[in-house]
Parts: sequence; C-alpha cells; structure tokens
Amino acid sequence: MSWLVYRRAATGAATFAMLAAIISVAAMLAAPAFAHVDGVPGHDHGLMGNPFMSGLGHPFGGLDHLLAMLAVGIWAMQQGGRALFAVPGAFVIGMAAGFALGQAGFALPLVETGIALSVLAFGLALALALRPPLSLAVAATLVFALFHGHAHGAEMPAEASALLYAGGMLIGTALLHGLGLALGRLAARTNTANPQAKLAGLLPRAAGIMLAVTGGVLLLA
Repeated sequence: MSWLVYRRAATGAATFAMLAAIISVAAMLAAPAFAHVDGVPGHDHGLMGNPFMSGLGHPFGGLDHLLAMLAVGIWAMQQGGRALFAVPGAFVIGMAAGFALGQAGFALPLVETGIALSVLAFGLALALALRPPLSLAVAATLVFALFHGHAHGAEMPAEASALLYAGGMLIGTALLHGLGLALGRLAARTNTANPQAKLAGLLPRAAGIMLAVTGGVLLLA
C-alpha cells in the first residue's frame, strides 16, 4: 500500500513538473506569436485585429506578466482559506485600477521596476511559503497589480476599444490565476497523498526560487 501511495505522489509530482515545463515553453513560443513592433521588450499587444483578443493575449505576451499572475494563483493556493479568492481577486481589481490610471494618462512612477519587483516578491513568497495576515497579502497584491495594469493601459493601441481591451485583459489575468491555482492544488493533493513525499511540497518553493531569480534579473536588465 505504501508503495502505491508513493507511486501516486511521484506521478503527481511528475505531472506538476511537466505542466510547469509546458507553460514555460508556451510562454516562450507565445511571445513571437503576439509580437507588436513598438520597441517595448516583453510587453506585446497580441492579436491587433480584435481589441478583446488583443487584451486577452497581452498578459500571455509578456513573460513578467505571465510569471507574476501564475505566481499569484499558486501562492493563493499555498496560503489556503479565504486567500484562495481574496488574493487573485485583489490582483484583478488592482489590474483594472492600474489600467484606468494608464488610460487616463496618470504617470505612475517606476512601472517597469514595480513589475519586476512583483515577480521577485511573489517568487520569494512562494519560496518561503509565506502566510502573512490576509489583509497584508491582499494589500501587497493590489499594489503590485497596479503596476501591471498601468503598463497594459499605457500600452493599449489608441484605436482599440478600451472596454473590450480591458475585458479581454482581465479575463486573461483570471485565466492565469486559475492555472496557478490548479498547479498549486495539484502539488497540494500530491503532498497530502503521502506526507513523507517531500518533493511535491517542495515544487512550489522551487518554482518560487526560479521566479525570484527571474525577478532579480529583470530588475538588473
């Protein structure tokens, strides 16, 4: 019986790793597909013929956006409880507010730095399995999301419908949060199946270390 439980744990861990690899490869392949010639690295506008699809593709077209949004979902699952809904919800609200600020021409300082810091901060939160008070987790997530949303709003094509673009952008953000939640849930279920199988529990932490390193690189770039 113990052998079967361990096998389930190993299988689940392998599945998690495979999904993470698929997401990484998809992110690298998505960037050229969503290319937009504007000289802004890592922030591509997506399918320009349709404002909604353009907004939907934008979170997937920038590696910093994609990693931060996935991390929010995994971190929410890592915290559990009300954070499952409150943390991703705070990010979506912050995205919407930041988008409105960007559209209004409000000059939010150090936007790219804030985005890179968000990748670093969410990575460290995962790596250290931080479980701060919910109010602090929500507030920090909301602030970081403002930078992401502002970048989307400021970079939106002038001819696009702001309402359609924002709708697609927020749905794309929610999809990435949901994928992060699913990955975090998969790791949690695998770890619960066999508490002695530490590998599954370490996977989110390992992902957090990689995210933190990526955030550090983005800060120095």
